[in-house]
Amino acid sequence: MTGNSRFQEIKSELQSVLTGRGNWLDTILPPLIFILLNAIFGFNYAVWGALGVAVIFSIYRLVKRQPVRYALGGVGGVLLAVIIASLTGRAEAYFLPGIIIGLITVIACAVSLILKRPLVAYTSYITRRWPLDWYWHPRVRPAYSEVTLAWAVFFGLRTFLQFELFQDQAASSLGIFQLLSGWPATILLLIASYLYGLWRLGNLAGPSVEEFKQGTPPPWEGQKRGF
Repeated sequence: MTGNSRFQEIKSELQSVLTGRGNWLDTILPPLIFILLNAIFGFNYAVWGALGVAVIFSIYRLVKRQPVRYALGGVGGVLLAVIIASLTGRAEAYFLPGIIIGLITVIACAVSLILKRPLVAYTSYITRRWPLDWYWHPRVRPAYSEVTLAWAVFFGLRTFLQFELFQDQAASSLGIFQLLSGWPATILLLIASYLYGLWRLGNLAGPSVEEFKQGTPPPWEGQKRGF
């Protein structure tokens, strides 16, 4: 496969995974506004500014007749962050929900590996609806287990560094780090997961999804696209 073909494949796969997950702007802009307003005008302006931007995005989604869960989900997350920050009186507490979500993700990865039902397999299943039993095939599951372990390390390091900045009460640094380690880093993680996962499936020489469905006996051609 040529480099251009591989690039188009990865682009198509990312679109299939990310489509319908909401606009990245309403994930990035509220915390960015919070950071800027907090640094320039102070905490109160930052709280109302972030919440105002989230409300505007929600209204826009409702006007565009997008699913209610996307319209209200964004403002709900910002509202929770604003409430926590207001109750504690600490600007860095605005980013506490993100730290908690990261910790939950690490725990979920660890538990899924212990149970031999890797979390990444479930995220793939939710998106692609391939037969769940295929993921547990002995020549398929190791690929998803190894990628899940990589996710655990990534989210573990990110959560640890975020917590350290939170302890240092470095609101601006914490916000910038959370932004950079959010969508940009997650997209890179997804690309790396996809490339490694396909390579590992080929190395394991297990059946492709279609071969599994049809009960094709070995030797198998294996999964050539999609992870």
